[in-house]
Amino acid sequence: MVFGRSITRRAEIAGLLRLGRACLIGVALGAAQAADCDKPLYLTLDTGHMEIAPLVADVLARQQVKVTFFAANEPTRQGDGSLGEHWSAWWRERAAEGHEFASHTFDHVYWRADLPGTPGQFRVRPSAGPQKGQDMDWSAAQYCEEIDKASQRLRQITGRPSLPLFRAPGGKTSPRLLQAAKACGFEHVGWSPAGFLGDELASERVSNAALLARALRDIRSGDILVAHLGIWSRKDPWAPAVLEPLLIGLKQRGFCFQTLREHPRLREWIAKGR
Repeated sequence: MVFGRSITRRAEIAGLLRLGRACLIGVALGAAQAADCDKPLYLTLDTGHMEIAPLVADVLARQQVKVTFFAANEPTRQGDGSLGEHWSAWWRERAAEGHEFASHTFDHVYWRADLPGTPGQFRVRPSAGPQKGQDMDWSAAQYCEEIDKASQRLRQITGRPSLPLFRAPGGKTSPRLLQAAKACGFEHVGWSPAGFLGDELASERVSNAALLARALRDIRSGDILVAHLGIWSRKDPWAPAVLEPLLIGLKQRGFCFQTLREHPRLREWIAKGR
């Protein structure tokens, strides 16, 4: 039994040493590529239950990767919502590290439909906040106010303007909705097909190992990637377990990471401001 435990312990130590070496390689690659980013990727993280947020932040700092956070005030496992006071210090720390921020609508409001015969009117359903789960009919102005509310809350917390961008929950939009949002100063940002990193999928159906292998196989230069700061329904959390191996593996394939402020399609829009 003692001999067996010794073998197991040696295997654990060897595994930790391999991970440590991989982390150091990832950090070195990140530093070398920062000045010459010719195969850029744009990692974006949407809010969630936030339980994994501190671990995600540790990985990003260790790997020297800057991301763009899309934030809504979603329910959290601890505290008063992802944009509440409990998490304010966490957001300020990310701002100090140089990450970027944008709106995910304040109450995580899903677009449901354009209302027929009424231009600029939409059916929506929040998944957070006092009207959670209720279908409502909103004007374009009301939807714009909802986007801006999250943007202003981010500015209040971090002390710096957020990007004039937003991501509709679930990526659900219509041309009319996008036109209305752009008219009030917000450009929508979705994600690339290969950039869907799969953390919303059931872990009983798709394992973390499968998601990692698929991402490393399919992601291409210029892709916008999306994951979340905690998904309630996934039993085997995608992050941070997959996050660091993914970042290391992508760096080893010659990719580098930038925020959406540096995205060629969005640079001019962001520079103009609102």
